Amino acid sequence: MKRIVIADDSATARMFIIRCLQIIGLGESEFVEAENGKEALTAAKEKPTDLLLTDLNMPVMDGQTLLKWVKASPKLMDMPVVIITSAGNPAKEQELLKIGALKVINKPVAPPILMEALAAFIDD
Repeated sequence: MKRIVIADDSATARMFIIRCLQIIGLGESEFVEAENGKEALTAAKEKPTDLLLTDLNMPVMDGQTLLKWVKASPKLMDMPVVIITSAGNPAKEQELLKIGALKVINKPVAPPILMEALAAFIDD
């Protein structure tokens, strides 16, 4: 069973992302919800985590800072991180991919978009 951490300060957004993941075939996964990057980082460190989906704009710790922490951690650096944002800024997207994001997806998320972004992950 895969363990997926979802970080978004909106409970509605987290619920919607989980629904999309269920639709694309990851319904058997353990979903761990976090309201900010700090909670997500703690959750990812607690138990082996297969995937991290994070919003960019969150209180306490934002998605970009979370991504930097994950990629700087020997224990977490190989975990795929997908950024979900409403910013939709190509320059920011390039910066996030350079830091180590697997994909940057624009909101609103839809199952086909997640399916495409996570194709390698789903087949794994």
